[in-house]
Amino acid sequence: MKQLLEKHFGKFWLALVYGFLYIPLFFMIVFGFNSTRQDAKFTGFSLRWYEALMRDNRIVDGFFVSLKVAAVTGVLSAILATFAAFVLVRYRRFLGRTVFSGMVNAPLVMPEVIIGLSLLLLAVGSQNAFGWPDRGLLTIIAGHTLLGMAYGMVVIQSRLLEMDRSIEEAAMDLGARPHQVFFLITLPNIFQAILAAFLLAFTLSFDDVVIAEFLSGPGVNTLPQVIFGYARRGINPTIYAAATLLILTVTLVIVSYAIWVARATRKREREIQAATRAEMAALSTP
Repeated sequence: MKQLLEKHFGKFWLALVYGFLYIPLFFMIVFGFNSTRQDAKFTGFSLRWYEALMRDNRIVDGFFVSLKVAAVTGVLSAILATFAAFVLVRYRRFLGRTVFSGMVNAPLVMPEVIIGLSLLLLAVGSQNAFGWPDRGLLTIIAGHTLLGMAYGMVVIQSRLLEMDRSIEEAAMDLGARPHQVFFLITLPNIFQAILAAFLLAFTLSFDDVVIAEFLSGPGVNTLPQVIFGYARRGINPTIYAAATLLILTVTLVIVSYAIWVARATRKREREIQAATRAEMAALSTP
């Protein structure tokens, strides 16, 4: 019995963790199809809350605001994270490197409340001094980009550390300029990491409510803000329907990305094997 427990303890613990994470989501999805507002008893299957969701202008507008903010945040975070990771990995020594590394990584360990409050003070001070920017889409994007860049940099930095630098050195030996090496050699090799950084920043931005609460202005509310406002006033099954659609969307994106990465990896392995066979054939030819 003891040996059996030791053998399956890891699986049991893993199942317990997954159950703790996903069973509440399962019940939320189920009650999104409940025919009544009761959240303690399932009284019958119905799509009434999805119909109510489509008629709720606040949720629909919040969804499109979140979509725009997350898309711009993902692009900006991926670009900035790429350059920050490249500088930290490829240039080991330069003036202020320690300070730069600490500032880039600070959002990873800083509470979002502190980040949001500090950015709010910055936005208010800038608006009082220069009359710009007004709190709204621009300030939310700036705050989310600060957070997304830090997380994206970790992903891209790990890929750069694993990358074989001999490819870049060979390109430079053949006369390629540093910018040509970056765009023609380095960038294609780390593209999957950049895409992962984009998806990570997109998800973080789409899900964030703390920073958005500090930086949003009148008439500009993201979807998490709208859902949070509804939840404070009581249980509304429309929120369950909105959350279910969000879970479905995120799941489809993650699965699509995983399939794309698997196919790209298999394709690259086939190309490497074909190149190896061609090289061996050339060497064996007299």
